[in-house]
Amino acid sequence: MRAFIIILFLAISLGLSAQTYTIKSPDGKICLDIDLSDGLSYSVSYRDKQVIHPSPMGFQLQDEPAMHRGFTLLSTPKTSSQRDSWRPVVKNKHAHIDMQWNETHLALIEKEGEKRRMDLFFRAYNNGVAFRYQLYSSPKIGNRAITSEMTGFSVAGQAHAWAATYKLRYTSSQESEFNKVPLAGFSDQTLTGLPLLIEVDRENYLAITEANIDNYPGFYIGSSSADAKGQALLTTKLSPLPGEKEDGIKARFADKIKTPWRVVMIGDNPGRFIESEIVQSLNPPCAIEDPTWIKPGLCAWDHWWSGEVKMETAVIKEYIDFAAAQGWPYMLIDWQWYGPFNQAQADITKPASQINMPEILDYARKKNVRLWLWLYSTDANRNNAFEKAFELYERWGIAGVKIDFMDRDDQEMVNWYHKVIKKAAEHRLMVNFHGAYKPDGIERTYPNMITREGVLGEEYAKFSDRIIPTHNVTLPFTRMLAGPMDYTPGGFLNVSAAQFKKQSPTMIMNTRCAELAKFILYESPLTVFCDHPKHVLGQPGSDFLQIVPTVWDDTRFIDGYPGEFIVMAKRSETNWFIGAMTNNMARTITIPTNFLPTGKYVLEYWQDAKDAATTPTKLDKETLVFEAGKSIKISMVNGGGYAAVIKPQ
Repeated sequence: MRAFIIILFLAISLGLSAQTYTIKSPDGKICLDIDLSDGLSYSVSYRDKQVIHPSPMGFQLQDEPAMHRGFTLLSTPKTSSQRDSWRPVVKNKHAHIDMQWNETHLALIEKEGEKRRMDLFFRAYNNGVAFRYQLYSSPKIGNRAITSEMTGFSVAGQAHAWAATYKLRYTSSQESEFNKVPLAGFSDQTLTGLPLLIEVDRENYLAITEANIDNYPGFYIGSSSADAKGQALLTTKLSPLPGEKEDGIKARFADKIKTPWRVVMIGDNPGRFIESEIVQSLNPPCAIEDPTWIKPGLCAWDHWWSGEVKMETAVIKEYIDFAAAQGWPYMLIDWQWYGPFNQAQADITKPASQINMPEILDYARKKNVRLWLWLYSTDANRNNAFEKAFELYERWGIAGVKIDFMDRDDQEMVNWYHKVIKKAAEHRLMVNFHGAYKPDGIERTYPNMITREGVLGEEYAKFSDRIIPTHNVTLPFTRMLAGPMDYTPGGFLNVSAAQFKKQSPTMIMNTRCAELAKFILYESPLTVFCDHPKHVLGQPGSDFLQIVPTVWDDTRFIDGYPGEFIVMAKRSETNWFIGAMTNNMARTITIPTNFLPTGKYVLEYWQDAKDAATTPTKLDKETLVFEAGKSIKISMVNGGGYAAVIKPQ
């Protein structure tokens, strides 16, 4: 590694006149080139193939010239090889995380004019690259205003991507399908959400997202037309401040400001991105002095799936009983518990007249179940109501809050998230944001931010036909790359596509085993279960939900392809869980078990019954003993799945 640093310093020294710089990943497979000679640009190669062609960098600012060319180095670039090892408070994927990267810092200043400064930070990991900017105050005292970030991603025009599009609507809950489309079909008139998975070809994949969003808007992808070389230039589109138009102000700052990290995962198989910890690693370490009160787990939920549940004490008790019967630690009381919401008179400290909160709290304590409370974001924010409410919830013994309907990711909203998360941590409350923007790894810094929505989840089965098997097997390769997603699985009224209809109680368009597999495949340390107890208790598969964890000591991608199928193995202590799902095609898959230490194991599995294609609630549960290294053969019907636990004998 010392030799690498010497070579890097020599490369930079020799390149001072040419203004070009190179940094490689620790394993040497990824090469990041930075060019200051004309306009700012960068490019990336993977295994000697250029996967991101020269792409622009810089900013446009209100009442200032653009900042994207004419720079010189203010000082000798700072370069280093880094390693960061830690144990996350909440084990989303791994009990221990060890990240290595090579990094360079370029301190730039304009040669002419106002002599404005800009710092660039670049990192090269074995599975991707990340970079960010830092801007400074101007000679004029007061705010500067960013109107555009000029960061681009130039990719071969024949590439395809799995894109969530929002049609130039920055105010949304970020709930969309990720459809496979050619990059050539992207337009600057569309708004594509992140993460954006790109298939350059079947041996080279990229996934673009961001990490550590703080005092800065979220970003989206647009596109300019392909250039003469056939490259599609993907452009950065920042969420405007409220009241600003597309070409208006995106961020204001008076002092130094750092952008989020722009992250590009790189590899030969998109499934490997699911294992990656790069997003979380780009955030600061845990800021909570004693986080031992943060406890993951499964959660019963009283609203969507049981047919417009009445908000009554008796009904809430029924779901508390459900959680207790299943051995789950939590129950979520959803909207209307404090009466009318999103109204001036709404009071998030006063339960509705029909709710006996002291009785409910006492009942939950006796059942060893802790409660979560739903809040409408406007009601929480009005007159800083959340501050007084969080103090009260701590006295009540509430576990966490589900805050809903923000539907924005502009600079002001991003800062509001941080304010709420920090205040919640002061009162030992976990947070689940709904109507939310994508995760950015903040759960490393504030692990009480335990999950969030920002996903086209199972609730859509209630009023649409959009929750289809193809969507379900696309999510792990796309939305889930950003972090935990509160998909709210657990629908036990499983039907085929032909049998499906929009109704209440809600039907789910996949088999029972596919539904069980979601609890393994989908990352969410707080997993909120959607269905009514009468549909679940004593039914096939309910026993699996009593043993499946929500956090993991290790995560392994086994096989799959976006939109087709997925197989994963996850370890909890000495037990391994296997989850698999397929799209609308039946599949037989062989799963290697070379991840197991030598020895004999007991495999307990829940698989689609032979007639599950026509009766999707049917499953077969079996147990067998096998030797490590022996492959496991599984069969799934269309819309089917598989769930298993492997225990040392």
